[in-house]
Amino acid sequence: MHEMSLAVAVVDQVEAAASSRGAVGVTSVELDVGELAGVVADALAFSFELACAGTVLEGAELITRTVPGVARCEPCAADWAVGMPPRLLCPTCGAAAGELVSGRELQIREVRWACPDTPHERQRQPITEES
Repeated sequence: MHEMSLAVAVVDQVEAAASSRGAVGVTSVELDVGELAGVVADALAFSFELACAGTVLEGAELITRTVPGVARCEPCAADWAVGMPPRLLCPTCGAAAGELVSGRELQIREVRWACPDTPHERQRQPITEES
């Protein structure tokens, strides 16, 4: 389950940013996740909650935005949505995709910092085996 290592990496980066700016908490983290990145959204959300425990991100909401996979054909310069499973032959000329323009990314898009005067509003929910 590589989602746990991804979640830990995201938490580490946000914690470092929080420390450098003196943030007291995080209310949400928004991620761009490419549809070709091989990330299972539910596993990432579960791992994120575990990785946040005991950090400045505890109780933060994880918001993921799926970025569609798009390929580009070198011979005819056409772009197309590759979908899942990926279609890597150009629908215009039939050549193999020369480049994946998007769909493999995993990027932190936005972090919302908690207001220092407002306590965390979200309560941590216990994690059960059914979650």
